[in-house]
Amino acid sequence: MINWAKELKKESFPHKPQNLEIIQTHISYVFIADELVYKIKKPVNFGFLDFTTLELRKHFCEKEVELNRRLCPEVYLGVVPISEKEGSYELESGENIVEYAVKMQKLPIEGMMEKLIKEGSVTKEHIDLIVDILVPFFKNARTGKGIDEYGSIETVSFNTEENFTQTKGYVGRAINRWRYEEIVKWTRSFIKQNQTLFESRISGGFIREGHGDLYSANACFDDLRKVYIFDCIEFNERFRCGDVASDIAFLSMDLDFHGFRELSEYFVNSYVENSGDRDLLKVLNFYKCYRAYVRGKIGCFTSDDQALPEEKRKEALETARKYFDLAYLYAEGKPKVFVVFGLSGTGKSTLARALIKETLAEWIPSDIVRKSLVGIAPTEHHYEPFEKGIYSREYTEKTYTKMIEIAKEAVLKGRDVILDATFKDRVYREKVAQELSFADIYWLWCFADDSVVRERFMKRKESEDISDARWEIYLAQKEKFEAPDEVDPQKLIKLDTSEGTDLIGRVIERVYGVESC
Repeated sequence: MINWAKELKKESFPHKPQNLEIIQTHISYVFIADELVYKIKKPVNFGFLDFTTLELRKHFCEKEVELNRRLCPEVYLGVVPISEKEGSYELESGENIVEYAVKMQKLPIEGMMEKLIKEGSVTKEHIDLIVDILVPFFKNARTGKGIDEYGSIETVSFNTEENFTQTKGYVGRAINRWRYEEIVKWTRSFIKQNQTLFESRISGGFIREGHGDLYSANACFDDLRKVYIFDCIEFNERFRCGDVASDIAFLSMDLDFHGFRELSEYFVNSYVENSGDRDLLKVLNFYKCYRAYVRGKIGCFTSDDQALPEEKRKEALETARKYFDLAYLYAEGKPKVFVVFGLSGTGKSTLARALIKETLAEWIPSDIVRKSLVGIAPTEHHYEPFEKGIYSREYTEKTYTKMIEIAKEAVLKGRDVILDATFKDRVYREKVAQELSFADIYWLWCFADDSVVRERFMKRKESEDISDARWEIYLAQKEKFEAPDEVDPQKLIKLDTSEGTDLIGRVIERVYGVESC
């Protein structure tokens, strides 16, 4: 396989660009040569795409130009050959052809929707431009025989089941097993219960040869005059064709993911109003779940790409988790809040860390939150007297307020969270119950024999524990601890951490009704 990133120089291009930028993806090389862009397909086969022969690469280059000219003809200039001459390579020369490239007009970087989203500058006017181009696009897109099949129950089920099969190996890494099972169950149930709806989408003419990859990374604005929607899927008809709702759901989901929920709703409502496709709303959440899950799957695959730096792979896995969180919300899942509480030294943080491994929940410990509020490192110790200094009532109030704020933001995005603090005062427990009432809250009450706690404090002196608590603090807390009588007994799990039993197993069994792994 020729490494085009190394072989092509400025001299290889007919217009001899002053600047040459190279971007490499898992399926292509992209060369930005001043105001022109050339894309070369890699000779790879991933099952869902096959670029392994020159003939296939030429075919899909031509297909890419043909399909993308539907939405932005002025951008896709054509397919050009690459020739080899005495060990060097030249673009747009047909003498000894060894490869083909898609030639495009460069789009304005400052207008890329992805960039505008990061800057927080996407507006309703931008969305209006998208709707104005999409309504006629879908109205005129191919439909009928050869296309309608992609909206059938069989194809839709094949697509979703393919996702579930391909992500099974990431359960426990990118999504916990209970969420995975809930999404699978919800998806299958929706398809089974809505067979008539899927059939009506076909008979109503809403299965079209669409874009297939309609999200912010593939849209660009020329100020507020025009929008270019580019880079549709050319390599797999099954990914490109389907219900119009699937394409609309993709961009809507993408806006949700980036925190633009109001614009997401505005986009969907505007499209429905302008297209007259009101039944789209009945399948929207299903396809949003599907699209979020696909993005999660891509993040998983990227996290296993050994060619990438470790930091990039970790980032990809975390991104996958975020997309799965969103898919879980679309599947009507209810995020969980685990409040791990009790006196200092009773094993709260040890239990919380073990719970993270099982649930992949976000850990919010009071020790770290408190110290971040005063600008000190988690490992920096402040051995204050009881309820003095950074442990005063004032700072404790700020700490719990911040913890709940962090938890609320995470839960609204679909993430399970673990609140790790003493919560010895009823007022703070009630605040959690009130502020996070939309979540499924479980209270994990840790306690232990005094002798066990005292021994733990002795061992802490020799460790790098982030807690500042000591035996005398424990005794003072014990005097002021308010029993959680206000908590629903069905949601309260009492855990004697003095015992050598499988505490996590007990938690999992109570919360999920199954044994832990």
